[in-house]
Amino acid sequence: MQFLQGTVLGQAYGAYVVVLREEFGWSKTLLSGASALREMESGLIGPIQGWLVDRVGPRWVARAGMVLLSLGLFMFSRMRDPVTFYLAFFVMALGGSLMGYITITSTIVQFFERRRSTALSVASLGGALGGVLLPFTVVAAIEAFGWRQTAALSSLAVLLIGLPLTQVLARSPTELGLRPDGDAAWVEGEELPPPASDSFTLREALRAPSFWWVSCGHGSALFVVSAVNVHLLPHLHESLGYSLTGAAGVFSLVTACFMIGTMVGGVVGDYASKRWLAFGCMIGHMVGLLLISHAMGGRMVIAGAIIHGLAWGARGPQMAAIRADYFGAESFGKIIGVSNLVIIIGTIAGPLIAGYVYDTTGNYRIGFDIVSVMAGAGSIFFVLATRPPPPPRLAALEG
Repeated sequence: MQFLQGTVLGQAYGAYVVVLREEFGWSKTLLSGASALREMESGLIGPIQGWLVDRVGPRWVARAGMVLLSLGLFMFSRMRDPVTFYLAFFVMALGGSLMGYITITSTIVQFFERRRSTALSVASLGGALGGVLLPFTVVAAIEAFGWRQTAALSSLAVLLIGLPLTQVLARSPTELGLRPDGDAAWVEGEELPPPASDSFTLREALRAPSFWWVSCGHGSALFVVSAVNVHLLPHLHESLGYSLTGAAGVFSLVTACFMIGTMVGGVVGDYASKRWLAFGCMIGHMVGLLLISHAMGGRMVIAGAIIHGLAWGARGPQMAAIRADYFGAESFGKIIGVSNLVIIIGTIAGPLIAGYVYDTTGNYRIGFDIVSVMAGAGSIFFVLATRPPPPPRLAALEG
């Protein structure tokens, strides 16, 4: 599911930016606005989505998302102007959110405890693989058939591949007669465990300063990632003279390093401090983007792509795992959903600021410098995000 979303929407949008600008002559701000709309919508429905996942289970939420994503891609293949473009993107964004991060992550958090960071990292490899194969999937299809036909084929693929995949999702391991982490299954007649008593409620989590520090740190990280996902290909193509295929190749390098970083970071995060690992990764984001922004040749681009990709991958699993470690799994869907209201500030602002600076200056350098500074500043949020003490209710139980 992560691979499907990354292939047809998340990682592919940078390629669509190039061809849409060439065909329609639209500004980078207008094209960045679509990405901002996607992130804003994702953040605004986050609390509702988290409640739905906790209430009705992830399977039906993901199924609704698949149908909407397919419909949005078909609308995108037929759009003719900015109004229909934004309408199609709104539907795609809604579908991509419902079948995406919150739904999948909430499910994994329920099924894993001891190796939670590793499990989250394995799942996120799907989205990364979509980026690695971008030159051979969406970009190749665009160059062979055109972007409209590619979007229509993507719509069909979501229905034929995505809908059946939702069948594997379940609300919790006990629903299947299982235990987390692959422990021995429940036998007939054995009493199932009571609901977790060591988890924060949503209200208790909102009162903890670390909830806000982690949310701000996650938002600053996605400020970086969303800006790079939208503008890296155009920057390489227009500012540095790369062909679309060559620019997609650099993006593939980023996502290949993301995959390596994800696996390493997932394992390390199960045994080391997730907070300090996230701090180091934010510094890596800053260094990598400064290299790309001020690249004087291919070596600097490659070095920046490698550092940024590794940092992105190693940081990603920690974002969900640290919340589950701090606040428990029982209300995770609601907690991550409300956290999205903070995160969207970064995901909206990153692409818009980079696009606006390009339209104003005719160059991406200042925009990428701003993004790199945000990465460095965001590292401080993780320094402040210490483990919260248990709320009075849980402290009384422990006593």
